[in-house]
Amino acid sequence: MKKYLYSALLFVMFEAIAVTLWLTKNNIFYLFNFSYIGFSLSLGMFLYVRKFKHARRIVQLLVGLYMLVFLGLICGENMQLEGFWYYLFTGVFEAATIHYAVAKIFGPLIFGRGWCGYACWTAMVLDFLPYKAPRSPRKRIGWIRYITFAASFVFVATLFLIKAGNIERIMFWAFIVGNVLYYGVGVALAFAFKDNRAFCKYICPITVFLKPMSLFSLIRIKCDKAKCVSCGKCKAVCPMDVDVTDNSRRRKNGTECILCMECVKACPKKAL
Repeated sequence: MKKYLYSALLFVMFEAIAVTLWLTKNNIFYLFNFSYIGFSLSLGMFLYVRKFKHARRIVQLLVGLYMLVFLGLICGENMQLEGFWYYLFTGVFEAATIHYAVAKIFGPLIFGRGWCGYACWTAMVLDFLPYKAPRSPRKRIGWIRYITFAASFVFVATLFLIKAGNIERIMFWAFIVGNVLYYGVGVALAFAFKDNRAFCKYICPITVFLKPMSLFSLIRIKCDKAKCVSCGKCKAVCPMDVDVTDNSRRRKNGTECILCMECVKACPKKAL
């Protein structure tokens, strides 16, 4: 049963967050929300330990569709970066601000870029495309993410400065339009660069939050140098071009690791 311990601990961690937010915010929604996400993630880990091939994909669909369809389209919450700025400017610690605090600002100190591998509704779709491992060298255009990050901030700040009316409705439509643009650009880049994760590497503004914290993440892929035979199979299958054979915090593209475990599955010597 020891091999299922991490799955249980993950569920307990999210359940603790769920109960804490439920009691402090006096809103049972948070109990449901974080319990559901915690259950989905722990289920994925359980299935992975059971060597189920599509464990990660199941988690992506469970969490991604919940956030996109239920929270976004049905409940009308803008869970994109614009929603975070919106609630931040209104001084309300609700919805998107809590989501970002847990998943994208402080959470990465524990699980790094795990959000990108298991919960992102944009990547959920992009991972169905044919280029699961990049077929071309990484481009030096990662600076674009800072432009999209700034554009998101300026957009919401402008709405407040001009005192736009019915701003909540605007934020809902910003969520719809933003997702359409993300999917369109993501699919186009995937085929242009032959890399499903090109959008994540060069455009996604969320990585501005994720990357710095991921440098210190507790959960990391590590290499047993005594077993490693330098066959290069782990690097060949990595969708984010991470050098997982280097155990240092400064390893190549280290803050890009999405914990997809493709390298672990590909290693013939079980060195990862």
